[in-house]
Amino acid sequence: MIKYLIVLVSFIIGLQGQQQNRLFWDGGDWKRVKQLAEGNLEIEYRIKAAYVNGVLDGRLFFYLKTWSVEQGLADSLYAETIDYLSPRELVRSLDNFYADPLMVYVPVTSALIIANMYAERIPLKIIDAYVQQTKFWINDLLLRLDEHSPAELLEEKHEKHRKKQPRN
Repeated sequence: MIKYLIVLVSFIIGLQGQQQNRLFWDGGDWKRVKQLAEGNLEIEYRIKAAYVNGVLDGRLFFYLKTWSVEQGLADSLYAETIDYLSPRELVRSLDNFYADPLMVYVPVTSALIIANMYAERIPLKIIDAYVQQTKFWINDLLLRLDEHSPAELLEEKHEKHRKKQPRN
């Protein structure tokens, strides 16, 4: 009896500690940092700046990795200026961006691009179109992830790409 009770308790604890399988940080995660920092503005800024710096470092790493193989592809994939603002300015811009409840589910990586677009004074019409495309893309992706496993989606994408390749 005690053995079953221990298994049941550990199962319940495991379920409570489980997090949803997430692809991206979004506005909800961004806002949750404030709670995590317990009102300490310095800690809140450090967490957010660390995330922003990690995204920028990761982007640079993959740009350089792609560039070493094919320069034109790297330049076309990473054409957006995402480091126009300093990390401090990006954190402030993202705080302002996610103050709008309609933007909460936009991934932070997309919000970084949008924040830089505002800073570069790109026409609002173009920014709004990018925001709408981002919302459509993330909604479509989440819907497909609900219907299929990530492995199935990757396999489907791989097959589609493979069919486009010229045969030797």
